[in-house]
Amino acid sequence: MLSLLDALERDPRADAAIDALTRKVRSLPLGRARDALHGRWLGHPVHPLMVQVPIGSWLSAAVLDLLPGRSRGAGVLVGVGLAAAGPAALAGAVDWAELRREQTRVGLVHAAANTAAVGLYGASLLCRLAGRRGAGRAYGFLGLTAAGVGGMLGGHLAYRQAAGANHAEEVPHVVGAGWHRVGAVSEFPAGEPVRRSVDDVPVLVVRETGGTFHALADRCSHLAGPLSEGAVADGCVTCPWHGSVFRLSDGWNVRGPATAPQPAFDTRVVDGHVEISLRQADGTGALETDDQD
Repeated sequence: MLSLLDALERDPRADAAIDALTRKVRSLPLGRARDALHGRWLGHPVHPLMVQVPIGSWLSAAVLDLLPGRSRGAGVLVGVGLAAAGPAALAGAVDWAELRREQTRVGLVHAAANTAAVGLYGASLLCRLAGRRGAGRAYGFLGLTAAGVGGMLGGHLAYRQAAGANHAEEVPHVVGAGWHRVGAVSEFPAGEPVRRSVDDVPVLVVRETGGTFHALADRCSHLAGPLSEGAVADGCVTCPWHGSVFRLSDGWNVRGPATAPQPAFDTRVVDGHVEISLRQADGTGALETDDQD
């Protein structure tokens, strides 16, 4: 199975269709709803949460179909699943359009399987309404199979390919405590993003015109894009890969597709050199009495 999935990741035959679909999804006039669909308000992608309704409804319908005299209830659950599938698919499409090439290839087949499931369950509901209960059950079980394949591919996207995962989560567990010297003040031109490294963790350092320094983990929490190659404006930095915007003062994700903020560092200048210390989750940083690196 893993060999098949790895082959799917490397197969370029659908890339033209992927590019066309990506442009269409990105051009949808969603406005602020786009960030809501990404799940920025939730702190992680909302699509996995939304798919629980159609999958749960359809699985429950299959159980009722195995019991005598429960066809009506099964039909209601099939309809509930179909009604919930649309919003879940839209959230998934918005996330999919901001993924890497290998991820979009798997995601396209994931979407195709789920589309097949919706079509089969639509046929199941029509058959049930027409009194063809046997055919309705058969289409339902086929739809559940297709949804299972789609769910397996979705799991591969999330857990093998890390789509939707916070790619900056490990920073607080890797960077050592205390203050770390990252360079002389003269090495940081005002308003220009500069990349440094602390304990092998890339760090973005920005000096404001007034002399204030800001430092964030450099790898974007969305898909590890290099923030040090992005644009700095209005107190924020924009990821050059997918356009996520982070506030320099505290790493807050102002705009998605990133759903998690960037780890932020406290800064100070000692003897003409810039030093940074990882800010803790409660907003505290290193004490002034900490040993300097």
